[in-house]
Amino acid sequence: MDKGLEEAFQGFVAARSGALLRTAYLLVGDRHGAEDLLQTALVKTFVRFGAIRDTGALEGYVRRTMATTATSWWRGRPFRERPVERIPDRPCDAGPDAGPGAGIEQDAMWSHLRALPAKQRAVLVLRYYEGLAEAEIAEVLGISRGTVKSHASRGLATLRQRLGEERDVAEAVTS
Repeated sequence: MDKGLEEAFQGFVAARSGALLRTAYLLVGDRHGAEDLLQTALVKTFVRFGAIRDTGALEGYVRRTMATTATSWWRGRPFRERPVERIPDRPCDAGPDAGPGAGIEQDAMWSHLRALPAKQRAVLVLRYYEGLAEAEIAEVLGISRGTVKSHASRGLATLRQRLGEERDVAEAVTS
């Protein structure tokens, strides 16, 4: 690869790696896995960088590579989540404009989102965190639009049910 292409790729990585890492985190659910996923996707992209004609679509190419790589990881190894009795205290990144309970709500939503099956979680992340349309999600994940719709519908229904149950418990405790 010539020096100009290598510098262009390095510039892209420097400029967009933060946003790409956020997407990777949402796809796999933990910081270390997200770093591995992003690094793997960037290596795959770098290998093909000289053949990519539309550099404006480079970020989409990396995101698609992350989604397909994450999917292959889900298929290749079983997902093992370890429940804990008490969630450890940790800082919240809800943002400066968030209300006083926003961090707690964000943590609760994230824990419910992480409990969804991998495909449902991927569809919801790409739709609601990344703002992709159904057709784009279908292309990224290599599934039909109907499957995207059904995963989104089932995932949202599960989230609504779990959040409703959580609210009912909280109301019962405060009554």
